[in-house]
Amino acid sequence: MDWTLEVVIVPVSDLDRSIAFYRDQVGFDLDHDTENERMHVAQLTPRGSGCSIVIGSLPSQNEMAPGSLHGVQLVVADAAAARDELISRGVEASEITVFDERDGGTFFGFADPDGNTWAVQQIAARAAEPLIPRVVQPAV
Repeated sequence: MDWTLEVVIVPVSDLDRSIAFYRDQVGFDLDHDTENERMHVAQLTPRGSGCSIVIGSLPSQNEMAPGSLHGVQLVVADAAAARDELISRGVEASEITVFDERDGGTFFGFADPDGNTWAVQQIAARAAEPLIPRVVQPAV
């Protein structure tokens, strides 16, 4: 049985501010922004990822305090380039830390406007073999 992680709920206090942060500063793709009489939610996906984040006013989101999600991990092929990209878009990012010289041992982090924190791990092998083959990735 395959089990795939498809969505992570990120608790935020201001949906529009959070869409702008994750889309314009972090670089996630905005998949949809849906509003009706019962809810207002947005789904965003990191480029190259099979898992998205959902922000908004679903009941499960309302049970979590904004800023209470910590340690969700993103993986990139080049931590220095990823950090530089975030900083160029106005995201405050921690310094890069090398915990282990082997591939996978390099990290940095950042937080969204509510204080939800993200870890970014470098796995250089992803540059040669991305997690999702490029032939099935959507065109940008």
